[in-house]
Amino acid sequence: MIEFFHALFDAEFSLVRYSLFAGILASVAFGIIGSYVVVKRITYIAGAIAHCVLGGIGAALYLRHETGLGWIDPMHGALASALIAALIIGLVSLHARQREDTVIGALWATGMAIGALFLERTTAYLDPMIYLFGDLSIVERDDLYRIAALNLVIVALAAMFYNRFLAVCFDEEFARLRGVRVGAYYILLLCLTALTIVLLVQLVGIVMVIALLTLPAAVAGHFTSRLSSMMLIAVVLCAGFTTLGLGFSYALDFSSGAVIIVFAAGCYLLVTAASRILRR
Repeated sequence: MIEFFHALFDAEFSLVRYSLFAGILASVAFGIIGSYVVVKRITYIAGAIAHCVLGGIGAALYLRHETGLGWIDPMHGALASALIAALIIGLVSLHARQREDTVIGALWATGMAIGALFLERTTAYLDPMIYLFGDLSIVERDDLYRIAALNLVIVALAAMFYNRFLAVCFDEEFARLRGVRVGAYYILLLCLTALTIVLLVQLVGIVMVIALLTLPAAVAGHFTSRLSSMMLIAVVLCAGFTTLGLGFSYALDFSSGAVIIVFAAGCYLLVTAASRILRR
Protein backbone atom coordinates (compact mmCIF):
# COMPACT_ATOMS: atom_id res chain seq x y z
CA MET A 1 0.00 0.00 0.00
CA ILE A 2 2.90 2.37 0.70
CA GLU A 3 4.10 1.95 -2.90
CA PHE A 4 0.58 2.70 -4.11
CA PHE A 5 0.34 5.97 -2.18
CA HIS A 6 3.78 7.02 -3.41
CA ALA A 7 2.68 6.34 -6.98
CA LEU A 8 -0.41 8.53 -6.50
CA PHE A 9 1.78 11.61 -6.00
CA ASP A 10 4.35 10.68 -8.64
CA ALA A 11 3.98 12.68 -11.87
CA GLU A 12 5.12 9.68 -13.93
CA PHE A 13 2.27 7.46 -12.67
CA SER A 14 -0.79 9.38 -13.84
CA LEU A 15 -2.59 6.11 -14.69
CA VAL A 16 -2.66 5.20 -11.00
CA ARG A 17 -4.44 8.47 -10.17
CA TYR A 18 -6.85 8.05 -13.08
CA SER A 19 -7.71 4.54 -11.86
CA LEU A 20 -8.41 5.76 -8.32
CA PHE A 21 -10.48 8.73 -9.51
CA ALA A 22 -12.49 6.46 -11.81
CA GLY A 23 -13.23 4.05 -8.99
CA ILE A 24 -14.30 6.79 -6.57
CA LEU A 25 -16.44 8.57 -9.17
CA ALA A 26 -18.21 5.40 -10.21
CA SER A 27 -18.76 4.36 -6.57
CA VAL A 28 -21.45 7.03 -6.25
CA ALA A 29 -23.59 5.43 -8.94
CA PHE A 30 -22.76 1.91 -7.74
CA GLY A 31 -23.94 2.63 -4.21
CA ILE A 32 -27.18 4.31 -5.28
CA ILE A 33 -28.29 1.95 -8.04
CA GLY A 34 -26.88 -1.10 -6.26
CA SER A 35 -29.18 -0.36 -3.32
CA TYR A 36 -32.19 -0.37 -5.66
CA VAL A 37 -31.00 -3.64 -7.24
CA VAL A 38 -30.66 -5.33 -3.84
CA VAL A 39 -33.95 -4.01 -2.44
CA LYS A 40 -35.91 -4.79 -5.62
CA ARG A 41 -34.16 -8.19 -5.89
CA ILE A 42 -33.31 -7.85 -9.57
CA THR A 43 -29.72 -9.10 -9.33
CA TYR A 44 -30.43 -11.82 -11.90
CA ILE A 45 -31.79 -9.24 -14.34
CA ALA A 46 -28.73 -7.03 -13.75
CA GLY A 47 -26.54 -10.07 -14.47
CA ALA A 48 -28.25 -10.64 -17.81
CA ILE A 49 -27.79 -6.99 -18.79
CA ALA A 50 -24.11 -7.18 -17.82
CA HIS A 51 -23.43 -10.21 -19.99
CA CYS A 52 -25.23 -8.64 -22.96
CA VAL A 53 -22.65 -5.85 -22.76
CA LEU A 54 -20.03 -8.16 -24.30
CA GLY A 55 -22.10 -8.31 -27.50
CA GLY A 56 -22.02 -4.53 -27.82
CA ILE A 57 -18.31 -4.34 -27.02
CA GLY A 58 -17.52 -7.02 -29.59
CA ALA A 59 -19.59 -5.29 -32.28
CA ALA A 60 -17.96 -1.91 -31.56
CA LEU A 61 -14.45 -3.37 -31.71
CA TYR A 62 -15.25 -5.14 -34.97
CA LEU A 63 -16.59 -1.94 -36.57
CA ARG A 64 -13.61 0.03 -35.31
CA HIS A 65 -10.90 -2.30 -36.57
CA GLU A 66 -12.51 -3.92 -39.62
CA THR A 67 -14.59 -1.14 -41.18
CA GLY A 68 -12.38 1.88 -40.43
CA LEU A 69 -14.86 3.58 -38.08
CA GLY A 70 -12.16 4.72 -35.69
CA TRP A 71 -14.47 7.04 -33.75
CA ILE A 72 -16.41 4.07 -32.33
CA ASP A 73 -15.36 3.23 -28.78
CA PRO A 74 -16.02 -0.13 -27.06
CA MET A 75 -17.99 1.72 -24.38
CA HIS A 76 -20.36 3.06 -27.08
CA GLY A 77 -21.26 -0.52 -27.94
CA ALA A 78 -21.50 -1.44 -24.26
CA LEU A 79 -23.90 1.43 -23.58
CA ALA A 80 -26.14 0.62 -26.57
CA SER A 81 -26.34 -3.12 -25.84
CA ALA A 82 -26.97 -2.57 -22.13
CA LEU A 83 -29.87 -0.18 -22.76
CA ILE A 84 -31.41 -2.46 -25.41
CA ALA A 85 -31.18 -5.44 -23.05
CA ALA A 86 -32.74 -3.40 -20.23
CA LEU A 87 -35.68 -2.38 -22.43
CA ILE A 88 -36.29 -5.94 -23.66
CA ILE A 89 -36.13 -7.45 -20.17
CA GLY A 90 -38.29 -4.69 -18.72
CA LEU A 91 -41.04 -5.13 -21.33
CA VAL A 92 -40.96 -8.93 -20.97
CA SER A 93 -41.13 -8.64 -17.17
CA LEU A 94 -44.18 -6.40 -17.39
CA HIS A 95 -46.12 -8.15 -20.14
CA ALA A 96 -45.00 -11.80 -20.18
CA ARG A 97 -44.07 -12.73 -16.62
CA GLN A 98 -44.47 -16.45 -17.22
CA ARG A 99 -41.61 -16.33 -19.72
CA GLU A 100 -39.38 -13.89 -17.86
CA ASP A 101 -36.74 -16.41 -16.73
CA THR A 102 -36.50 -17.93 -20.21
CA VAL A 103 -35.98 -14.57 -21.92
CA ILE A 104 -33.45 -13.41 -19.33
CA GLY A 105 -31.46 -16.63 -19.68
CA ALA A 106 -31.60 -16.44 -23.48
CA LEU A 107 -30.39 -12.82 -23.52
CA TRP A 108 -27.63 -13.69 -21.06
CA ALA A 109 -26.24 -16.43 -23.32
CA THR A 110 -26.92 -14.66 -26.63
CA GLY A 111 -25.12 -11.50 -25.60
CA MET A 112 -22.00 -13.44 -24.66
CA ALA A 113 -22.16 -15.51 -27.87
CA ILE A 114 -22.51 -12.46 -30.15
CA GLY A 115 -19.60 -10.77 -28.42
CA ALA A 116 -17.42 -13.86 -28.78
CA LEU A 117 -18.23 -14.12 -32.52
CA PHE A 118 -17.38 -10.47 -33.21
CA LEU A 119 -14.13 -10.69 -31.24
CA GLU A 120 -13.22 -13.85 -33.15
CA ARG A 121 -13.65 -12.04 -36.48
CA THR A 122 -11.64 -9.01 -35.41
CA THR A 123 -8.13 -9.34 -36.87
CA ALA A 124 -6.50 -6.84 -34.49
CA TYR A 125 -5.05 -8.37 -31.32
CA LEU A 126 -7.54 -7.94 -28.51
CA ASP A 127 -7.34 -9.38 -25.03
CA PRO A 128 -10.91 -10.38 -24.05
CA MET A 129 -9.76 -10.79 -20.44
CA ILE A 130 -9.70 -6.99 -20.11
CA TYR A 131 -13.46 -6.84 -20.70
CA LEU A 132 -14.29 -10.05 -18.84
CA PHE A 133 -12.32 -9.25 -15.68
CA GLY A 134 -11.60 -5.52 -15.95
CA ASP A 135 -8.37 -3.54 -15.88
CA LEU A 136 -8.26 -0.15 -14.20
CA SER A 137 -4.71 0.39 -15.42
CA ILE A 138 -6.04 1.24 -18.91
CA VAL A 139 -8.21 4.13 -17.69
CA GLU A 140 -7.31 7.42 -19.37
CA ARG A 141 -8.32 11.05 -18.86
CA ASP A 142 -11.10 10.86 -21.47
CA ASP A 143 -12.53 7.84 -19.64
CA LEU A 144 -12.81 9.95 -16.49
CA TYR A 145 -14.92 12.53 -18.33
CA ARG A 146 -17.16 9.78 -19.69
CA ILE A 147 -17.58 8.19 -16.27
CA ALA A 148 -18.29 11.58 -14.68
CA ALA A 149 -20.94 12.39 -17.30
CA LEU A 150 -22.74 9.07 -16.91
CA ASN A 151 -22.44 9.40 -13.15
CA LEU A 152 -24.16 12.78 -13.21
CA VAL A 153 -27.02 11.41 -15.33
CA ILE A 154 -27.54 8.45 -13.00
CA VAL A 155 -27.38 10.50 -9.79
CA ALA A 156 -29.66 13.24 -11.15
CA LEU A 157 -32.37 10.79 -12.30
CA ALA A 158 -32.12 8.70 -9.13
CA ALA A 159 -32.54 11.83 -6.99
CA MET A 160 -35.34 13.24 -9.15
CA PHE A 161 -37.45 10.06 -8.98
CA TYR A 162 -36.33 8.84 -5.55
CA ASN A 163 -39.82 8.61 -4.03
CA ARG A 164 -41.31 6.88 -7.07
CA PHE A 165 -38.49 4.35 -7.21
CA LEU A 166 -38.95 3.79 -3.49
CA ALA A 167 -42.63 3.02 -4.00
CA VAL A 168 -41.94 0.71 -6.96
CA CYS A 169 -39.28 -1.22 -5.02
CA PHE A 170 -41.25 -1.75 -1.80
CA ASP A 171 -44.94 -1.81 -2.75
CA GLU A 172 -45.95 -1.85 -6.41
CA GLU A 173 -49.66 -2.26 -5.66
CA PHE A 174 -49.71 0.77 -3.37
CA ALA A 175 -47.80 2.76 -5.99
CA ARG A 176 -50.40 1.87 -8.64
CA LEU A 177 -53.22 2.96 -6.33
CA ARG A 178 -51.48 6.30 -5.87
CA GLY A 179 -51.34 6.78 -9.64
CA VAL A 180 -47.65 6.01 -10.12
CA ARG A 181 -46.82 4.57 -13.56
CA VAL A 182 -45.08 1.53 -12.15
CA GLY A 183 -44.14 0.05 -15.53
CA ALA A 184 -42.46 3.22 -16.79
CA TYR A 185 -40.45 3.72 -13.62
CA TYR A 186 -39.46 0.06 -13.51
CA ILE A 187 -38.03 0.27 -17.04
CA LEU A 188 -36.30 3.55 -16.14
CA LEU A 189 -34.74 1.83 -13.12
CA LEU A 190 -33.48 -0.99 -15.36
CA CYS A 191 -32.00 1.57 -17.77
CA LEU A 192 -30.20 3.28 -14.87
CA THR A 193 -28.92 -0.14 -13.83
CA ALA A 194 -27.65 -0.64 -17.38
CA LEU A 195 -25.80 2.70 -17.27
CA THR A 196 -24.22 1.77 -13.95
CA ILE A 197 -23.12 -1.59 -15.33
CA VAL A 198 -21.37 0.18 -18.21
CA LEU A 199 -19.44 2.21 -15.62
CA LEU A 200 -18.50 -0.99 -13.80
CA VAL A 201 -17.20 -2.85 -16.83
CA GLN A 202 -13.90 -0.97 -16.83
CA LEU A 203 -13.47 -1.47 -13.09
CA VAL A 204 -14.07 -5.18 -12.57
CA GLY A 205 -15.19 -6.53 -15.95
CA ILE A 206 -18.33 -8.27 -17.09
CA VAL A 207 -17.93 -11.50 -15.13
CA MET A 208 -17.62 -9.84 -11.71
CA VAL A 209 -19.71 -6.75 -12.33
CA ILE A 210 -22.69 -8.00 -10.31
CA ALA A 211 -20.57 -8.60 -7.23
CA LEU A 212 -19.49 -4.96 -6.92
CA LEU A 213 -22.95 -3.72 -7.84
CA THR A 214 -24.64 -5.73 -5.07
CA LEU A 215 -22.12 -6.52 -2.30
CA PRO A 216 -21.61 -2.96 -0.96
CA ALA A 217 -25.38 -2.46 -0.85
CA ALA A 218 -25.89 -5.86 0.78
CA VAL A 219 -23.33 -4.99 3.48
CA ALA A 220 -24.97 -1.58 3.99
CA GLY A 221 -28.33 -3.29 4.48
CA HIS A 222 -27.02 -4.85 7.71
CA PHE A 223 -26.52 -1.41 9.27
CA THR A 224 -29.72 0.42 8.33
CA SER A 225 -33.28 -0.12 7.19
CA ARG A 226 -33.61 3.28 5.49
CA LEU A 227 -32.94 3.28 1.75
CA SER A 228 -31.25 6.70 1.74
CA SER A 229 -28.85 5.67 4.53
CA MET A 230 -28.23 2.37 2.76
CA MET A 231 -27.20 4.25 -0.40
CA LEU A 232 -24.81 6.51 1.50
CA ILE A 233 -23.12 3.62 3.31
CA ALA A 234 -22.90 1.63 0.06
CA VAL A 235 -21.18 4.54 -1.71
CA VAL A 236 -18.57 4.80 1.05
CA LEU A 237 -18.02 1.04 1.13
CA CYS A 238 -17.68 0.81 -2.64
CA ALA A 239 -15.11 3.61 -2.67
CA GLY A 240 -13.24 1.87 0.15
CA PHE A 241 -13.23 -1.51 -1.61
CA THR A 242 -12.01 0.11 -4.81
CA THR A 243 -9.19 1.99 -3.08
CA LEU A 244 -8.03 -1.04 -1.09
CA GLY A 245 -8.27 -3.30 -4.13
CA LEU A 246 -6.23 -0.92 -6.26
CA GLY A 247 -3.60 -0.52 -3.55
CA PHE A 248 -3.08 -4.21 -2.96
CA SER A 249 -3.26 -5.16 -6.63
CA TYR A 250 -0.60 -2.55 -7.40
CA ALA A 251 1.68 -3.79 -4.62
CA LEU A 252 1.19 -7.52 -5.31
CA ASP A 253 0.85 -7.30 -9.12
CA PHE A 254 -2.62 -8.89 -9.22
CA SER A 255 -5.67 -8.11 -11.34
CA SER A 256 -7.31 -5.05 -9.80
CA GLY A 257 -10.87 -6.24 -10.49
CA ALA A 258 -10.34 -9.59 -8.78
CA VAL A 259 -8.76 -8.01 -5.69
CA ILE A 260 -11.59 -5.47 -5.37
CA ILE A 261 -14.16 -8.26 -5.46
CA VAL A 262 -12.25 -10.32 -2.88
CA PHE A 263 -12.30 -7.38 -0.46
CA ALA A 264 -16.03 -6.79 -1.06
CA ALA A 265 -16.91 -10.48 -0.66
CA GLY A 266 -14.75 -10.83 2.45
CA CYS A 267 -16.44 -7.84 4.08
CA TYR A 268 -19.89 -9.20 3.21
CA LEU A 269 -19.11 -12.61 4.72
CA LEU A 270 -17.69 -11.07 7.91
CA VAL A 271 -20.62 -8.71 8.41
CA THR A 272 -23.18 -11.44 7.69
CA ALA A 273 -21.51 -13.84 10.12
CA ALA A 274 -21.20 -11.16 12.80
CA SER A 275 -24.87 -10.17 12.46
CA ARG A 276 -26.01 -13.78 12.91
CA ILE A 277 -23.82 -14.22 15.98
CA LEU A 278 -25.19 -11.02 17.53
CA ARG A 279 -28.78 -12.13 16.89
CA ARG A 280 -28.14 -15.37 18.76
